[in-house]
Amino acid sequence: MNHLTIQELEVIRQIKTETPKNNLDNISRTNAYFSYFKKNPDIVWSFLASMVSRNGGWNMCDLEGPIFREILEPQTRKELFLTFERANWLIFHDVFPQLLIYQYSTKFKQPMFHLLPYFHVSSFIQKEWERYWKEGDRERLTTSLIINEQNVIHAPVIQHPVYRKKVFHSFIFNFQDWLHFSCVLFPTCGGELYGASVNGFRSLSKRINLGKRLAKILTHPRLFPYFFEFADRTPHTGSRFDYEQYFKMNTPRKTPILRATFPVIEHHRHEVDDWSKQRMISPAWLYADPRHRHPIHLTDWYVEKTNQLNLMLALHKTMNLKKM
Repeated sequence: MNHLTIQELEVIRQIKTETPKNNLDNISRTNAYFSYFKKNPDIVWSFLASMVSRNGGWNMCDLEGPIFREILEPQTRKELFLTFERANWLIFHDVFPQLLIYQYSTKFKQPMFHLLPYFHVSSFIQKEWERYWKEGDRERLTTSLIINEQNVIHAPVIQHPVYRKKVFHSFIFNFQDWLHFSCVLFPTCGGELYGASVNGFRSLSKRINLGKRLAKILTHPRLFPYFFEFADRTPHTGSRFDYEQYFKMNTPRKTPILRATFPVIEHHRHEVDDWSKQRMISPAWLYADPRHRHPIHLTDWYVEKTNQLNLMLALHKTMNLKKM
């Protein structure tokens, strides 16, 4: 680092302080992504990350809600929570320094991307930031960040032998996948829900495609102001009551809030491999247009799925009573 200026050393130091401070838990990450977007509205990915992170929090808190507490063993719930948490933590750990370096670049009016290697980010994303600085193609940068982050979690989480065996090949995960319960929702303060569901979560290309579809929904000119209003007006607690409170019908709080439910997990990242040196970049990731096979307006779908889950819970209880 001896060839760096005092200013550059200071930037690195500040980023190394700022990142872990905001990477404490799902709430701090969600808030950090959103406040970053408000300061840097051209970085659409940051708003997308904030909304996807909200969904991550809701999924975590569902594990301690009435349905999954009844259906899943405590150990299974713990493993699912740790999987969500690890993936969220890794993405933030990788991307937040990138976002801050871009912010410093705009502040100093000169590119600072030569500092990215000090944060072990992929050579793929380094080139994409430099390209964005020159060309200003927002859509390409959003897609590149989606590609990068899904690759970042692919080996350490999705393909990790422990997570793979205990989570991604478990009955409940495949069951959830099959029923499309794994859905990313973008709520509005008018009580409407938009979004897309993912099945085949283990597939890298399917996750990238989902990210691109979600980016398209989020930036839809008519819908964007409603999503922004929701994010700006609604503190993220991790409970689905965050958006169910806006429903037309009166919906009581069913899932707990995150910080009253889960401890802060201490993470470490030992070896950092540059995924882009080991994996081919598929042209489809960058250039294929994401198509919506299903409607993006999901309010009625959500009500139906909730009813299905409640029915499943009732059946589960009935079966257990018969065994007694």
